[in-house]
Amino acid sequence: QTHSPYVLDRTPSGSSAGSGAAVAASLCAVAVGTETNGSIVSPSSVNGLVGLKPTVGLVSRTGIIPISATQDTAGPMARTVRDAALLLGGLVGADPADAVTQAAAAPKQPQDYTRLLRPDALKGQKLGVEKSHLASQTAAGELLRQAVAVLKAQGATVVEVDVRTATAPIGEAEFDVLLYEFKDGVNKYLGHTNAPVKTLAEVIAFNKANAAKAMPFFQQEILEQAEKTDGLGAEKYKTALRKVVDTSRAALDAALKTDGGLVAIVGITTGPAACIDLVNGEYGTGPGFAGPAAMAGYPHLTVPMGNIHGLPIGISFVGGPYKEAEILSLGYAYEQATKHRQAPAFRAVVG
Repeated sequence: QTHSPYVLDRTPSGSSAGSGAAVAASLCAVAVGTETNGSIVSPSSVNGLVGLKPTVGLVSRTGIIPISATQDTAGPMARTVRDAALLLGGLVGADPADAVTQAAAAPKQPQDYTRLLRPDALKGQKLGVEKSHLASQTAAGELLRQAVAVLKAQGATVVEVDVRTATAPIGEAEFDVLLYEFKDGVNKYLGHTNAPVKTLAEVIAFNKANAAKAMPFFQQEILEQAEKTDGLGAEKYKTALRKVVDTSRAALDAALKTDGGLVAIVGITTGPAACIDLVNGEYGTGPGFAGPAAMAGYPHLTVPMGNIHGLPIGISFVGGPYKEAEILSLGYAYEQATKHRQAPAFRAVVG
């Protein structure tokens, strides 16, 4: 179990938990995380980091164990926006082994994202803020209201938008998509490795045969659910995929067109880190904004927004496809105006 370097009885979130904890603890300068839904931005948020989930296709997924061809991506995790921008420049590019990157090669991307970072980038910009987060009567909601005040003080106009109402109900459909795509993707992945198991079915059988070591605490219900799916030609899969992609993109696109057009939408990335709990699990502790951008395949940047009892949380900047340069610049201006990140103190408990 990886622990949060801020408070050692707290989760570092995930699934890029090791990347987040290592960068936060200054064990490395930067790290590459991977995300299907939240796995870059959530551990970045709770570990006081800058994390960027790029537009799907901007960064190759070759070599990464797949969950979802629709949503998977790699992206930078760093202690500053500048470091994240620097790493992103080294990650982007077309890859013949990952077809989705060919489409991303069409929009011209900067060779060096750091050259576009400006401390006054918020001046004259128009942003949206997720209204359900702004109204949240939580400590995270109060931090967001303070952050919006900073955005305005830096010259931005901020208007309320509603993304959550449309996207919150499609979580079940997204889970169906992930089950179908995981089976398809992991079978292809294992087929090209030297691993003794070549299919998801063989992984499940191996775990059962070695249950004492492979599954000492948990079972493999989700693997078994995925194995029962009947291929990407199934009507259930195609219906769920259309629902997830169309709904999430429509919600974000509509919000970004508000009031003549917005450069980005902001919200609470996630709540503060929960206590590690092997028995009951670790559930979210407040509003979160990972889902819409993950399902749509749009870029999502999180930047430290403050802390709650010493537990960091981040503010999200979500933009349209291939708008990484724009949201990095906005995040940089916010970071420079606030300097919220504090190094971890490795405390045993909150208090």
